[in-house]
Amino acid sequence: MENSTTASGRLVIVATPLGNLGDISRRALELLASADLVYCEDTRRSSTLFSAHAIAVNGRLRAMHEHNEASLCEEIVEHVASGRVIVVISDAGTPGISDPGARVVAAVAEAGLEVTTAPGPSAVVAALTISGLATERFCMEGFVPRKAGDRARLYAQWVNEPRTIVFYESPQRLATTLAEMAVHFANRRVCVAREITKLHEEVVRGTVQQVAQLMGARDVIGEVVVVLEGAPDAPLLDDDFVRAALAEQLTSGATTRDAVTFVAQSLGVAHRVVYRLALELRAGEVR
Repeated sequence: MENSTTASGRLVIVATPLGNLGDISRRALELLASADLVYCEDTRRSSTLFSAHAIAVNGRLRAMHEHNEASLCEEIVEHVASGRVIVVISDAGTPGISDPGARVVAAVAEAGLEVTTAPGPSAVVAALTISGLATERFCMEGFVPRKAGDRARLYAQWVNEPRTIVFYESPQRLATTLAEMAVHFANRRVCVAREITKLHEEVVRGTVQQVAQLMGARDVIGEVVVVLEGAPDAPLLDDDFVRAALAEQLTSGATTRDAVTFVAQSLGVAHRVVYRLALELRAGEVR
């Protein structure tokens, strides 16, 4: 349960520019200047941001990255509880979105302390809004898995995903990922946004097959966000639809375990949800 606190301390998640250093709010600059401590991914990169806006570091920068975030949670909770204003930033964009920050937020919130934000740039939203694809409903997949088997399972979920799909990919693996996607989604529209707001910004739009061929024939560098069109004729995945898919598998002779696994992977529904519905179906048969 969350508890209110009278302490003046708080944790502030501050969004920083994706590339163009001018894309930062006045409030974010004020927080960077006044915070007791600023936790960042790379102190050298953050020092550049501070210098560009004439903000004194004064020894306030602390490194927090994927390898040490968990171990810093207790320390940051103690700082906030003692009344300090602690800011968390990432190298670019909004912390916690495939960047460090989410664990710390959870720990401070669980301690009943204040967590707030100075919102701003986000590579996810930036790429989505310039993609030319539907923006009303979308899902964020983070970085695509490195292992081929894990990627195959992800693609199976996307077959019936009606929402626009946004994900990050490294420039070195982009061509491979797009080529794999072309096997499953050749005619879906896709947008590859590279180096957003930077000097060499590039936005490539087309079908997955077209963009895969283009990107496969060149070297790609920089930060990459991919926006994939959702399944155009995807069914509404309510409980009744999932039950029908389960019933079809069970009637054909599949075991409950195999039916649940198949339906969960093919429809992209959480395994626990499908398992619960399968138990309900079995219970109905017993009655």
